[in-house]
Amino acid sequence: MKIAVIVPAYNEENAIASVVSDINNYAKSTALKITVIVVNDCSTDNTKNIIATLHCIALNLPINLGIGGAVQTGYKYAYENNFDYAIQIDGDGQHPASEISKLVDAAVHEGYDVVIGSRFIAKEGFQSSAIRRFGIQYFKWLNRFLVNITIHDCTSGYRLINRKVLKIVNNYYPDEYPEPESIIVYSLNHLKIKEVPVIMKERQGGVSSIGTFSSFYYMLKVTLAILFTFMRIKFKKGN
Repeated sequence: MKIAVIVPAYNEENAIASVVSDINNYAKSTALKITVIVVNDCSTDNTKNIIATLHCIALNLPINLGIGGAVQTGYKYAYENNFDYAIQIDGDGQHPASEISKLVDAAVHEGYDVVIGSRFIAKEGFQSSAIRRFGIQYFKWLNRFLVNITIHDCTSGYRLINRKVLKIVNNYYPDEYPEPESIIVYSLNHLKIKEVPVIMKERQGGVSSIGTFSSFYYMLKVTLAILFTFMRIKFKKGN
């Protein structure tokens, strides 16, 4: 069983070495065959030089594609190199590698295609800001309204997909802020999705792409993207 751990990174010079080390140390403590793939999204800081010294596969994008493009780059690599599972872990240190086992267990032993790590089930660890929690609640409602699935932490970037899903995202994956939109894609493709409780930390470096002022713009833009994706897939499938 080959597992690709994909770490999208944009200007994460302060945290990326620790993130990769955390994953590799976790891999050594288990029987899992894990390969770390860092996708440098054309960082303007020292991220490229740092990952060149780390025990990982470094994919350096020539232009900035945003989080969706960076993650899909990792997914394409995992699909083309015959990995069985791909796990996304943020490059800012929020996602402890020790929680990987929870995602893997749900996929391997329970047969789920998509496993999402949620900070809001057990409500342990860092719970994010109030404005972000409001947005997450909104997208939880929107997804439930459209595809009748409840994901408490639908913006979580801590998630696992199997090879069946890799084939889908190899061809299409949402760009910019893909996490809530991809739930629509997975649901309409009749994939088995599960949310498992994980403990997250505050970011250890870098700057969030969503500030307080841009949060409402983000919600509007992602809402339109979700609705467009929903209608496009429904029309294509003739449902």
